[in-house]
Amino acid sequence: CVCVCVFWEGGPSMLHYPLAARAVGWHFSANFTCKAHAKEASRLVAVSNVHCSGRYEALLVDAGGTLLQTAEPVEETYAAFGLKYGVKVSPLEIKKRFKSAFTEQWPVQLRYKGDGRTFWRHIVALSTGSADERYFEELYQYFARAAAWKLPCGAYENLSRLRNAGVKLAVVSNFDSRLRQLLKELSLTSLFTAIIVSSEIGYEKPAPQIFEAALSQLNVQPDKVVLVGDDPIADKDGANALGIDAWLWKKEIHSFQEVADRILQSNHS
Repeated sequence: CVCVCVFWEGGPSMLHYPLAARAVGWHFSANFTCKAHAKEASRLVAVSNVHCSGRYEALLVDAGGTLLQTAEPVEETYAAFGLKYGVKVSPLEIKKRFKSAFTEQWPVQLRYKGDGRTFWRHIVALSTGSADERYFEELYQYFARAAAWKLPCGAYENLSRLRNAGVKLAVVSNFDSRLRQLLKELSLTSLFTAIIVSSEIGYEKPAPQIFEAALSQLNVQPDKVVLVGDDPIADKDGANALGIDAWLWKKEIHSFQEVADRILQSNHS
């Protein structure tokens, strides 16, 4: 059973569902059980009037692998959906193949060009050994829906906390055209002053242009910004090259509460 954060106007809740059953079309009901979110069943009501003028004026957040986590491990999703298409590769083997395929050099400038189908079709085929277009399209559409994703516990609350304190927020992501709709379905769009998507601007991290686009839209200087992301090269090295601080997700920073605490403490020290 997997625990998925789902957000709507009333606030966050938890939806439990078995992936394999979902893959064959069963239906599920919401189950409000996440203790970390129980006291946040409605939107935050405390609003700070403090204007951010300290160490950090803005936070840049990576999407996939940081703000957005897959509801189930990718290899399990690929294996579960592949059953009816004759995919017999084990989740462990899919995981190994996926990692190898994902890290190989892509022959063109953008992996996520437009809807990203060309790239993801390649990844699915290498990971599973299947080039069945029906299988690929079912996976692609699944990951286009909010139910395929979850937020780290506390992400929504602490991003709201930062925004209310006057810290500007932006998503800066190597992602395809599905991202904006995903953020909308997860009720996250309103938190961010800017959403910078590589497939839209034609540059992927660590290229300086994608970070410069965020700085321009937020109207901030690099030394007043910190980025949180999970990729040492794309996120940390790319940001640092422009003078932007960067914290590696799950290595240097472990929760969005820690992110918010560190930013707000530095701004009041």
